[in-house]
Parts: sequence; structure tokens; C-alpha cells
Amino acid sequence: MQEVEVLVVGAGQAGVAISEHLGERGVPHLVLERHRIAERWRSERWDSLVANGPAWHDRFPGLEFADVAPDGFASKDQVADYFTAYAEKINAPIKTGVEVLSVRRHDDRPGFHVDTSDGPVDARYVVAATGPFQRPVIPPIVPESAGPVQIHSNTYRNPGQLPEGAVLVVGAGSSGVQIADELRRAGRTVHLSVGPHDRPPRSYRGRDFCWWLGVLQKWDAETPSQGAEHVTIAVSGARGGHTVDFRELAASGITLVGMTTSYAEGKLSFADDLERNIANGDATYLALLDEADAYVVRNGLDLPEEPEARVSGPAPKATVDELDLSGIAVIVWATGYAADYGWLEVDAFDENGRPRHRRGVSSEPGVYFLGLPWLSRRGSSFIWGVWHDARHVADHIVTQRGYLAYAEAAQ
Repeated sequence: MQEVEVLVVGAGQAGVAISEHLGERGVPHLVLERHRIAERWRSERWDSLVANGPAWHDRFPGLEFADVAPDGFASKDQVADYFTAYAEKINAPIKTGVEVLSVRRHDDRPGFHVDTSDGPVDARYVVAATGPFQRPVIPPIVPESAGPVQIHSNTYRNPGQLPEGAVLVVGAGSSGVQIADELRRAGRTVHLSVGPHDRPPRSYRGRDFCWWLGVLQKWDAETPSQGAEHVTIAVSGARGGHTVDFRELAASGITLVGMTTSYAEGKLSFADDLERNIANGDATYLALLDEADAYVVRNGLDLPEEPEARVSGPAPKATVDELDLSGIAVIVWATGYAADYGWLEVDAFDENGRPRHRRGVSSEPGVYFLGLPWLSRRGSSFIWGVWHDARHVADHIVTQRGYLAYAEAAQ
């Protein structure tokens, strides 16, 4: 039985971040990772993926990217190498190749019994740093017998991986639009199913949208606006970074359709909502431009005006409301992920299986969560945001250690 004060499960960006803060505070801890550091960046993303934020922004405070210009966008392998280098820099006590199988609270004393593939561990505190991208979600709409090959975006690698023929990409977030555009550039016939989305400008008046969200304090929003809890963000760092524009995608030859709704008798149906979804995305885009312009005036900034950013043609209309799948070779579901905490056998979840917490501090004393969307604010699931959330969690652990130390000394 190995004993450790704090056990951190997962060595992605959340696990590395909490390790830094615990180490700085002198808290003994161990980080277990079933694969390699930042494994999902290495093996569960497509080949050409780059970070959606510039290198000056999407990083931890203590280390810059060595091989990426500040305004450049790091490749997925560069991001993974960055976290590996960061772990080495802070001398993080990470043990790879070890899977955590179960965590259960002790019946008669503080702490938890942890079963791992490398033997049991006794831990006073447990930090679940596995993040939100655990179980790929494919909606149960199209049966496997329908004909097309069906894959999730986490197993898509490149156009050459797919069988010949037309492709339907379902999902209008960053993954969906980038994969659809890559397939179109490779000469494929592509259909893209577009649902509700937030469409920020890649840059405006010489500043990246990450900068604008920062100075406008939108990264610090503590709750999403009503109805926007699950709205995806369509933004891209591909090919040097560009604003996602569904008009341009349609003009390039991609056939846009509405949300995917149902399947029957060999045909896939789509909602009559394409124009509405694009219009709502345009509204969020223009609202950010308005706020940016007001910020420039209010602060007397000398940033070049960009009137052309507001120029757009008519929204593309859906030309089909159903698709005969006999003409589709592949469906790529860019439909997100679900959390999977089956290994965490504690009273820390609501009736829908979602973690109960406040800023990562679980309703189960001694258990913490990191890396989840909106853990404390909008930026929580982003690289820099998780670093700040980890500091709060580490401070809470230090405070609880102080109470326990006092109690034990008084006995």
C-alpha cells in the first residue's frame, strides 16, 4: 500500500497545473497518468490540428513556447511537448502508464482507498484532473447498418484515412468546421451539418479575439448566458488563423445543412434552422465588434479601424432537408464528449452524473475537480484558465491540511 497525501488523476494540462501549485506549497503529491503526459493531444486529435489560441495566450505563465512565435498557433505535438517540458521544469512527480481503477472513501478515517493498475494507494485528498474530453459522444441517430462508415472526430486523422466518397460532417464547432474544410481542400464532396454556435472574429483591429475576450472581461464570466450553456465556438487557428465564415465555406463548395435530427428508410433528415443558426452566430460576432469599438473609444486606443469586418453577403440557404445515405461514404461526428467518472466512487455527483462542486471543490470533502468547462469561469477549460483554477484548488487543500494538522496535534 503506497501512501500519498494528494493523488492527482490525469497528467494533461490540469494535472500538470495542480502539480506546480502543490509543489510550490510543499504539499506531497503524486500524479498518475494511464498513458503519456498530454496523451490526448498526441493520439486523439487529427494530424493537422493546431491550438485555437495564439502561443502568447494559450500557455502557462511560467514557460513560453520555445518553437512557436507569440502570435503563432502551436501544433498538437508542440502543445504535448510543451506540457512534457513544463512537467520536467517543475519536477512534477508524474507516474505514467498507471490507470486509476477506483477511488472509495475510507469507512473509519479520513482519506480514500485507490485501486490502480500498479497496486493500491492510500490518499488523503484526490484531484480528478481528467478534464471534459473523456468519452466521445455519437448521437444514436444513424444505425450502423445504414451503410456509411461512422467515426467520431477524436479518431479522424486525415483525409487519406477515410474511404473514397462523399463525407458528412456533423457539428459546427471548431473541430467540425476545420475537418470539413480540410476534407474539401483534399477534393472531397463535403456536407456540413450546422447547429447553434458562437462565431467570434479570429482577430479585429489588429488584436486576436483572445485579447478582446480578456480586456472585455469575458473570460472571467462566471456563468454562460441563458441558453448558451452548450453552444459551441467556431474559431480556427489553422493556416495561420482565420475567422470562420459559413458563407465562405458554402462558396468553397461545402453543402451546408441544418442540425441533424433523424434517420428513416436510408435517409437522414435535417432541421430547417440553418439560416437561423448562421444569423445567431452573426449576431454574436457583430456584438463583439460593437463592444470592441466601444472599448477602443473609451480607452483612447490607436487601433486601426476595420469596417470591412462588418461586410457580409446573404446567409447561405439550405438546399436539401434530407440526404440519401447511399451517396455518403463517411459520417464524421464532431459532436463533443461526455465526462466519465465511473472510477470515482464517491458522493460527488448529481442525479445526472455531473460533478457537484464550487470552483472545483467537491461536495465530497477531500475530492476536487479540475479542467471542466465553466469550473469557475468561461476560461476554465482553456490552458491558461485551468492554471488559475488549479491555484485555487491547491490553496483550498493547503487550508484543509492546516485544520487536520491542528486536530491531530490536539489529540
